[in-house]
Amino acid sequence: MYPEDEEKTVCITEYELYCWKVMSFGLKNAGATYQRMVNSIFATQIGRNMEIYVDDMLVKSKLRKDHLENLKEIFDQLRKSKLIINPDKCSFGVTLGKFLGYMIIERGVEPNPDQIKAILDMQPPREYKDIQKLTGCLAALSRVISKSGERNLSFFKNLRRASSSKFYWDDEYDKAF
Repeated sequence: MYPEDEEKTVCITEYELYCWKVMSFGLKNAGATYQRMVNSIFATQIGRNMEIYVDDMLVKSKLRKDHLENLKEIFDQLRKSKLIINPDKCSFGVTLGKFLGYMIIERGVEPNPDQIKAILDMQPPREYKDIQKLTGCLAALSRVISKSGERNLSFFKNLRRASSSKFYWDDEYDKAF
């Protein structure tokens, strides 16, 4: 945090005044500021051997033999930037796992089976909130569903329509569902 901004983060107790030396995650813009910072710090690694979303980091390697080298590069950058990671929240050498709601496997990214099951187990919508739930689930999986925009357009149109009038669901929507 810039020293001139520290006084803007004062916390008053009955004994002392305290101010933050680092950005508190309770501040309104902390998440966006942190994301910009890590994007800047890891600019040369993001997309190549690393993915980051706020405080979730994934180090990736095409070949197992390159993974230690990639980890060293990331750790050096963390150390240089004075960033600390929590070892209890880290997993190393994993070939399968969840990251941001997706399954990361050796071949790439797949949808989380729990999300797929939630959609398959859904009943056809009976009210506006059910359409919202359906479109939310579909939007979350859009990255891994081919032509998801075309396939799900009718549900999103129905969502817009239902918000401005009464709930509507017919055989056409049942077929698409």
